[in-house]
Amino acid sequence: MPPPLLYDLDQIDFSKPIFDIDAIRRINPQRNQMEHLTAIVHVDRDNHGVVGYLDVTEEEFWVAGHMPGFPLMPGVIICEAAAQLAGFYARKYDLLGGDFLGFGGMDEIRFRAPVYPGSRLILMARCTKLRPNIRAVNMVQGVVDGKMVFSGTIIGVPIKRETKSS
Repeated sequence: MPPPLLYDLDQIDFSKPIFDIDAIRRINPQRNQMEHLTAIVHVDRDNHGVVGYLDVTEEEFWVAGHMPGFPLMPGVIICEAAAQLAGFYARKYDLLGGDFLGFGGMDEIRFRAPVYPGSRLILMARCTKLRPNIRAVNMVQGVVDGKMVFSGTIIGVPIKRETKSS
């Protein structure tokens, strides 16, 4: 049984993004094939939450190979999209510091239905544990056509440029 939704999506106006792709790019460093957000439509500063979406197109880099003739959005890309949403919030509102935000881990990720090209993947994230400059734990969820397609917990960690491995 899926968990309750983090936000009532009927109460959010998806026609008026708060942050479009250009505004997202000013915060998130991912580009080209690794950009997995289209817009941010809701920010909940009181609860450290955010709602956004990815319009999944036929031009996604994975369509030809996952799976040929029956494209399914890879779970790892769904998790990356959720991480980018949580990372956007953390960087925009300076929750963690660092030059970048990295994946620190995932727990209890469950995929409940496939995501196909032509879908709008609505993403939700809410920070449930925050240790500034160390890590943020986020509940994340994805919804397509009113149905929860994934849920779980992801951990974001700050990364500084000087920690680059050789």
